[in-house]
Amino acid sequence: MPYELNGKTIDTDANGFLVNLEEWNEDLAKVIAEAEGVTLSDRAWEIINYMRDEYLNNGAHQPNERAMVKHFKEAWGGNIVAKDLYEHFPKGPAKQASKIGGLPDTKRKGGY
Repeated sequence: MPYELNGKTIDTDANGFLVNLEEWNEDLAKVIAEAEGVTLSDRAWEIINYMRDEYLNNGAHQPNERAMVKHFKEAWGGNIVAKDLYEHFPKGPAKQASKIGGLPDTKRKGGY
């Protein structure tokens, strides 16, 4: 399902992930989030930016939920659990934050 932004069609794969990572910007993230039914709070943006940083600056690393919880326990303090991330990305924080962040679909096979 392609996205439309400023009169331009942005191509996606069959699962709605961008075909070209270079086309992503924050305005497009808002379009994708709306299509996903996600409200982009400040914490949601922190999660998206963390996922993008890990992918772009750490060898295309795509953290799983366990790694995300560990990171945000340190970043936000307190007792963060996976449920806290699901509040921002109800269809799965790793996949949905990556999709909204313009990153490719994760290729993990599951497990830890």
